[in-house]
Amino acid sequence: MKYICLVYGEESKIGAMTDDECMEYDGAIRKSGNCIASEALQRTGTAKTLKIRNGEVTIMDGPFAETKEALAGFYLVDAKDMGQALEIAAMIPPAQVGCIEVRPVRELVNTRGEKRHLA
Repeated sequence: MKYICLVYGEESKIGAMTDDECMEYDGAIRKSGNCIASEALQRTGTAKTLKIRNGEVTIMDGPFAETKEALAGFYLVDAKDMGQALEIAAMIPPAQVGCIEVRPVRELVNTRGEKRHLA
C-alpha cells in the first residue's frame, strides 16, 4: 500500500540540518525498496497558491496557510501497513526538529467501478 509522508517543520530548523543527513537516509530508503519518490521543497517564499472561485483564478504569493511549520518535503513509500509506514517515517531525519504526517494514498474509483492511483 502507498503512504505519503509529509515533512513539516520550521524552515530555520530544517534549514540548519545538513543535506548530508537527509541524502544518507534517502539513499537507504531507496535501497530498501520502500521509496517510490521523495523530494525536498524550496522555501515557502518561492511558493504560489492558486484557487478558482466562480470561474475566476486567483494566484497568491507563498503558501496559503499562515503557520510556523511549513511543508518541507515528502516521501511516497510502499509499506505493508500503517505500522510499517510509521516505522519508515520515524527514520526521516527532520522528524527530530519537526513532524511527519503519514497518510494512506487514496485509490480513485470511477462510476464504472474502475480503480486506479493517479501516479
